Amino acid sequence: MTEEDGKTQGMKVLGILDIHNTPCAREAILHGAAGSVAAGLLHFLATSRVKRSFDVGVAGFMITTLGSWFYCRYNNAKLRFQQRIIQEGLKNKVFYEGTDLDPTLKKTGDK
Repeated sequence: MTEEDGKTQGMKVLGILDIHNTPCAREAILHGAAGSVAAGLLHFLATSRVKRSFDVGVAGFMITTLGSWFYCRYNNAKLRFQQRIIQEGLKNKVFYEGTDLDPTLKKTGDK
């Protein structure tokens, strides 16, 4: 990681994924690493087959990484959507405050 013009370059995985600037990337890779070790080790302890255990570990890495990535990205998207709705509501509250269209004012009228 070098500094150029005051910017720090992030660490890239396989030269394409900048894990410092990509949301959820670091956590997904760490979860994937733990998942691969767990899956490979459990398969090795159960079967004592080294090559197959390695393959299971790689598959465990891919599945755990992608699962963690999509779960985190889904939660981030849901949070951004909720924030957008709240911002629109606050904007409308400020816009309509004190007018006849203000939904917080109780209308008293003859029925």
